[in-house]
Amino acid sequence: MPADADPVRARLRRGTNHVSISNRVRRVEADEPDHAGSYPRENFREGFQTLRFALPADFCVDLLLATILNAEISGYPSFPLSGIRLRRRGMAAARQYSGGANGNRSLERGIEILRAFRPGVDTLGNGEIAERTGLPRSTVSRLTKTLVAFGMLDEVRTQRTYRLAAAVLSLGHAVRMGSPVLTVLGPLMRAESTRRRLNVGLATADRAMMVYLESIRYNARPTLRSIVAGQQVPMELTSLGRAYLAGIPDTERDRLMAQFRRRTATATKALIAEVQKSIRCVRRDGYCAVSWQPGVLAVATPIVLDGLPVYAINMSVQDIEPTEAVGAEIGGYLVAFAARCKAAFSSFQNEVEVSA
Repeated sequence: MPADADPVRARLRRGTNHVSISNRVRRVEADEPDHAGSYPRENFREGFQTLRFALPADFCVDLLLATILNAEISGYPSFPLSGIRLRRRGMAAARQYSGGANGNRSLERGIEILRAFRPGVDTLGNGEIAERTGLPRSTVSRLTKTLVAFGMLDEVRTQRTYRLAAAVLSLGHAVRMGSPVLTVLGPLMRAESTRRRLNVGLATADRAMMVYLESIRYNARPTLRSIVAGQQVPMELTSLGRAYLAGIPDTERDRLMAQFRRRTATATKALIAEVQKSIRCVRRDGYCAVSWQPGVLAVATPIVLDGLPVYAINMSVQDIEPTEAVGAEIGGYLVAFAARCKAAFSSFQNEVEVSA
C-alpha cells in the first residue's frame, strides 16, 4: 500500500503531528482559548486519559517514533523522554540542557559550544564540537551559525571549521578590568612577589578546574612552566584547588569530589586521600603544600570574602627540592600575606559603601 494512502504515516512524513499536539497541550495547560473555545484544565486531563487508552497501539508506536525522530533532528523534544538516553557511537554522552527554572536551553548549548574550544586546539568543525559537547550535530550547526553572526566565532570556510573570535578575548579583558578583587589584590601580589622572590597566583573555580585570575612570575627567564591569567589547572592536583576545596561548604566539596572520581582514572583512592590530607592541613595550619610537577613547590590558602566566590592564593618556587621545611617557610609568608589581602579588601569595601 502506498505510504500516502495511510493517513497516519502521511502526517508523520510531513513532520507536523507532534508539533500540533504539543501546541494544543500548551494552550490548554495555560487555559488559553483554542479554536473550539476554552477548555478547563480538569476536563482536558480527564479527556486526555480517555484518549490515551482509546488510541490504537500502532498509532502510539508511530507517534513515539516520530517524536523521537523530530527531537533528534531539531534538538527540541515536545515532551521529556525520561529514562531514554541517546548516545552516538564515538560521541560524548548527551548532556541534559533543561534550561533550569528560569534558564534558556539554547543559551546553555551555545555556552557549551564556546567551552569546547580549549588551549592547543586552533579550530573545530561541527562534528568535533558535537563529540565534545554531546549535542546533536544539527543543533551544533544551527548554533555555530548564530555565534558567527554575533561575533563570538570566526568561520574558516576553507576548512569548514570555526575558531574563537576576538570578542571572546575582550570578555576576558573586561573580567580582569572589572574585578574589585584584582583591583585590590593585584598591586599587593606584585609587591609581595618582588619582596619574597616568589611566584604569586590568584585563582577561583571553573567547574572542577581552577582558573588563574592573576599570575605574577618572579623569575623572568623562560621556563618549562609558564602560567598566565586565564589558564586552567586541575583542582584535585594543585595546591590552589585543594585550598579552594577547604574553603567551600561541605555539600559543594562532596559534589566536586564525586566528579574527580568519575572524570579520570587517576582519581584513585590514594589521590582522594591526598586531597583530604591537604584539606586537613589548611584547617590546621592555614595552608597546604603540593608539588605536582617536578622541581616546583606551591603553597596555597583560601581567600573567603563576603558576597564573593571563594578564591585561593598561592606562592610557588621553582628549581628546588621540595621539603617540609621549605613548605612551612613559604606557608608562614603566605598566611600573613593572605591576612593583609583580606584587610585591604575589607577597607576597600568600606570605602565603596561610604562613597555610595
